[in-house]
Amino acid sequence: MQTWLTEHAQIDVPVISAPMGGVAGGALARAVSAAGALGMVGAGPGTDPDWIARELDVVASAGRPFGVGLLGWAVTDVDAVLAVLAPARPVLVSVSYGGELSDWVAGLHDAGITVATQVGTLDDARDADAIGVDLLVVRGAEAGGHGRNQVATLPLLQAVLDDVDTPVVAAGGIGTARGVAAVVAAGAAGAWVGTAFATCREAATAAPAREALLAAGLEDTVYTRVFDLAQGAGWPAEFGGRALTNAVTRTWAGREQELEARPPALTALADQVAKARADGDVAFAPVWAGQAVGLVERPRTAAELVAELARADALLRRAAGL
Repeated sequence: MQTWLTEHAQIDVPVISAPMGGVAGGALARAVSAAGALGMVGAGPGTDPDWIARELDVVASAGRPFGVGLLGWAVTDVDAVLAVLAPARPVLVSVSYGGELSDWVAGLHDAGITVATQVGTLDDARDADAIGVDLLVVRGAEAGGHGRNQVATLPLLQAVLDDVDTPVVAAGGIGTARGVAAVVAAGAAGAWVGTAFATCREAATAAPAREALLAAGLEDTVYTRVFDLAQGAGWPAEFGGRALTNAVTRTWAGREQELEARPPALTALADQVAKARADGDVAFAPVWAGQAVGLVERPRTAAELVAELARADALLRRAAGL
């Protein structure tokens, strides 16, 4: 199955593992890349360049192409991060969600690195295309973790493909070979997969969170800002996050403005969530996940998951009568 992504990144399977902060370290990225897809190291809020350098050493040891995902709003020293990335030579760097994307493009291009960004609306895609990014990650509202909640993956994918010429990968709601086949058939260069990889054995996902992900169904997620408010995470307000429903979301999801207006309630919730995170109590701690969580039923290695997603080639051939 050859696409722009497989040819450009020199990989075998048109799949990118999402750079999930706190989950996608060097070990997961290495395993994904070694299996023939593109593994990404995810730098979450507060990540320093030294951590990035250590994790890049791990993933680079596979001798396969790899990538890095950064949060634009969370990077305070662009030059320091560029100084780490340039010698490591990732094939792809994704910079998303705030900050000045234009600050990154020239420096990464000078280092010979392909630049991607996640977009959640057609206007986002047009803006990123005008800045000169090389790859658009079209992220629909079904996706886990942070992003916009305005448009679902398939409508957004169609709109972006019809509007811009920049290569596109699709993100959100993709957890099996059928999902990969669907977006490639629509014209995407590949799939950006997060939640399914979060359950893999090489992921840095804590055991209680992994168990909760494996037990969840298609309807067991919610989009909310409540965890960001409780943790004072610093995320721009326009980007909420999709997580597993739990006691916190059942009480406060959809009531974020009320929570912000009640400091004592917010303080109490912050203490509750902090304790839950320390204790691994997923009844109150956030477990970020997309709607595709209901498609993931058993723990696998990254290699096993990549092999499953690679079956998209056979599905496309069958659909074409080949």
